[in-house]
Amino acid sequence: MASLVLLLIAALGVLSNNSTITIAMIALLLLRTMNLHQVFPWLEKYGLTWGIILLTIGIMTPLASGKLTMPSLLESFMSWKSLLAVATGVLVAYLGGRGVTLMSNQPIIVTGLLVGTVLGVAFFKGVPVGPLIAAGILSLLFGKG
Repeated sequence: MASLVLLLIAALGVLSNNSTITIAMIALLLLRTMNLHQVFPWLEKYGLTWGIILLTIGIMTPLASGKLTMPSLLESFMSWKSLLAVATGVLVAYLGGRGVTLMSNQPIIVTGLLVGTVLGVAFFKGVPVGPLIAAGILSLLFGKG
């Protein structure tokens, strides 16, 4: 049954042109078919942390490479639009943190968030970056996180 659900989500990833979800589901299916079930506890415990580390590396690469300079970084505090962008970034990071907690405490929600994200990409021209933020918003509704 688990393989069927993974396959269904992979198919939704293909239909929605969401390569991230497609690749992730195929990787999990391969782990299952290769009988590498001993990897799953490690992925459950550390996968999200490693994913956030890789995401942070990707976000901070322009600073490390020199494409984002100190003057342009300081400019982000000079206009109301930039300050609003900083505040929005803080809010999204806060929601993402709540989302991580909710997803860790209630893993049953993860599939719904992924399906919702895939549907949002497929039918509303969305971008597949939403599960953590969606979980954070959900945690506000649930009062947990």
